Amino acid sequence: MEKNRSNLQFLAFYLPQYHRIPENDRWWGEGFTEWTNTKKAVPLFPDHRQPRIPLNNNYYDLTDVRTLQWQADLMKKYHIHGLCFYHYWFDGKLLLEKPMELLLKHKEIDMNFCISWANEPWTRNWDGGQNSILMPQNYGGPEDWKKHFDYLLPFFQDERYIKIDNKPFITIYLSAQMENSDAMVNYWRQLAKENGFDGVFVAETLNTRQHTFSMKSSDACIEFEPCLTLFGGYTSAQGYYFYKTLHIFWFDEVWNKILIRKSEYKNKEKFCGAFVDWDNSSRVGMRGSVCIGSTPESFEKHLGALAQKCIGEGNDRFIFINAWNEWAEGAYLEPDKDNEYRYLEGVRNVYENIIEKAVSPHSESTDKMPPR
Repeated sequence: MEKNRSNLQFLAFYLPQYHRIPENDRWWGEGFTEWTNTKKAVPLFPDHRQPRIPLNNNYYDLTDVRTLQWQADLMKKYHIHGLCFYHYWFDGKLLLEKPMELLLKHKEIDMNFCISWANEPWTRNWDGGQNSILMPQNYGGPEDWKKHFDYLLPFFQDERYIKIDNKPFITIYLSAQMENSDAMVNYWRQLAKENGFDGVFVAETLNTRQHTFSMKSSDACIEFEPCLTLFGGYTSAQGYYFYKTLHIFWFDEVWNKILIRKSEYKNKEKFCGAFVDWDNSSRVGMRGSVCIGSTPESFEKHLGALAQKCIGEGNDRFIFINAWNEWAEGAYLEPDKDNEYRYLEGVRNVYENIIEKAVSPHSESTDKMPPR
């Protein structure tokens, strides 16, 4: 009897804020992009690795299709099977939508993708004004839900869009904040069936502010790291300390907690999370959190252990990596001046040396995407 090979694949969260938009020009200053925060970072303590500099000073613009092609080529080479684009929808108002729309237009770019609806309101949190709302979030009713679905439908219909059992896969960043979330998802499933799908596959993201699922109708939960482990009660006081007002934590300590944690979400599928590094001080200065001790070697070791754990437990559909390009949070796989391609090489090594050779006791066929 032939043994089941593991279907485990890597997805990475993707930030589209590397191009100018009028709203950011107005709120943060003319010409603002995520590179603005990244470039302004300074060391806040001895041996603090700031600023983070892209390899060859590649401060790209995501309205340039050549950037998307370059990213797709890297993904293919290093076994990142898809990107999960943050999607910003505010009762019909879109922000940072251009990169994903550009990808939709250019079918020649071999990039599998899905969508994470980042549904929290935008505030002035970066400069300390958490209560100052820049863009409020309202969820509305069926008419609003249909308008949102109709916008998403061309992406769902794209052959590169990730699907599970003929269901477009979408994640919701803060489902607990949503009004009538189950009614909305069930309506979306009805609309999806009217358009030739078998529904939608919905995952809730567990993170800093939401530590367990809140929806009856969701299919899965994503463990967003390191935030779930840091702020979900899984890290002991010995795992971090404060330097003045800066929150410092240890890379290996958090990863060890991820690897030993046994988490179940009733009848929902679990997608484990991985993280490359973390340092958001470029955004918020001394109010930030900084990870100490990440190296390409330690990342590869922990990612390999997580892959083996997921395969052994039968959670071998996706591991979500934080992130592809969160430069202002220090969480990125893209090559930088200090480490070049070594973090991406770690992903490739885990995939080729562990996942491709693994046998899963629970492997099943899906139509999520072909192996790269």
